[in-house]
Amino acid sequence: MGNSRSRSGQNVCSQFLPAERAEMERLFATLSSEKSSSSTSPRSFSLKALKSHIGEALPPEMVTRLYNGMRRVDPAGKAKGPSESISQEQFTVSMSHLLKGNSEEKSLMILNMSSVTEGPVKARDVQKFTEDLVGSVVHVLNHRQELRGWTQKKASGPPPRVQVLAAQLFSEMKLADGKKLLGPQWLDCDCDQAMIEDWVFRTHLVATFLSVVIHRGFLLRLSLGLTTLVPKRQVDQGQEFESVLDVLSVIFVNSHLPREQRHRWHLLFSTELHGHSFAQLCGRIPHRGPCVALLEDHDGYVFGGFASCSWEIKPQFQGDDKCFLFSISPNMAVHTCTGYNNHYMYLNHGQQTIPNGLGMGGQHNYFGLWIDVDFGKGHSKAKPTCTTYNSPQLSAKEDFRFEKMEVWAVGDTSELNLANSGKSILDVDPEAQILLTVSGRGLHSQGLREPPDNYEEKP
Repeated sequence: MGNSRSRSGQNVCSQFLPAERAEMERLFATLSSEKSSSSTSPRSFSLKALKSHIGEALPPEMVTRLYNGMRRVDPAGKAKGPSESISQEQFTVSMSHLLKGNSEEKSLMILNMSSVTEGPVKARDVQKFTEDLVGSVVHVLNHRQELRGWTQKKASGPPPRVQVLAAQLFSEMKLADGKKLLGPQWLDCDCDQAMIEDWVFRTHLVATFLSVVIHRGFLLRLSLGLTTLVPKRQVDQGQEFESVLDVLSVIFVNSHLPREQRHRWHLLFSTELHGHSFAQLCGRIPHRGPCVALLEDHDGYVFGGFASCSWEIKPQFQGDDKCFLFSISPNMAVHTCTGYNNHYMYLNHGQQTIPNGLGMGGQHNYFGLWIDVDFGKGHSKAKPTCTTYNSPQLSAKEDFRFEKMEVWAVGDTSELNLANSGKSILDVDPEAQILLTVSGRGLHSQGLREPPDNYEEKP
């Protein structure tokens, strides 16, 4: 199990840059000099010393897991079981595996940290480890005040979205024959290192979360780029509101965005702030760059889609194959393009013969996600799945109603996209157009604009 031979401490040290090596030595010196460290060996530390050093930055369960994982590391390959305390070589090898290791080395540490006995690690042990890992990430980010404007959902016991995200990550694990561990009957099966290694290689958030727990739990004096993990939440001044999303939901969706769009989310539209108006929605989201749109239906299901291109109001489909649909509750999942058709995005308003509303995937009157012009109504149709995204029905009922909807521009500032589009505010605000027309003032600037670059005067 975990007592396999690791690379020697000297070889492991070569993985660390000089500044990193110095930080590891400093940290070990601090841990081994704690009053609660082992008295039998001055160059080792105990579980009590580790808990004393980390304090409340990590949950006690994760601190114990880290300690047990380290004491099962056997650099010389001669140990008959876990050590009494953590030596410098064990500590250095463990930190190297967790921070700099490949999938094989990380899988060894996960097996060590998941084990509750000295026998084989069961799938249920890895499932519980995954829950503890996800819970530790949100715990340490909250403790270090690094939620970047997002919230941690308050609940008694484990927050439900901790369990939901942990279940999503764990669902990616496969047996040796390539089948997924679907159903409780598989929880008693043995997990070997090859299974864990494959899981870590394919499920990138597992390694990322391990790195966050170590960096922020130990408060290492080393850089950790959190900006692409937790995007900065931007809401215009005076418009604070409670989002449907919590930090774990944001981390999950954000991890599937193109990397250059993961650092910032800027609110464009919210029913809480801007009302239940399709015209308001159409006035706020076009020409603002890539967006994440989501809603919560009356049954508590949370789902949405990523639009990789600026929304435009027109009677044609738009977008590209970077778009996807997703669900947050009751399950977390992302559904990417199948290549079957190019019905990625659709936004239409004011037409007589074709649907008016916002849609993603599928076809007219049969969208994977549809928000009707009669705002507050929508549908998610999939029998058995959406042709564009291979997504199941996202809502609790095929035809649903909702009160809460949000649209976030992701990546660079959305105002820049609007300015570069060359559009008048009247082009992107149907409500403003309607108000001017009803008041009898008309659209007087319509014939006074500079022609676009690709304009050709027709004879």
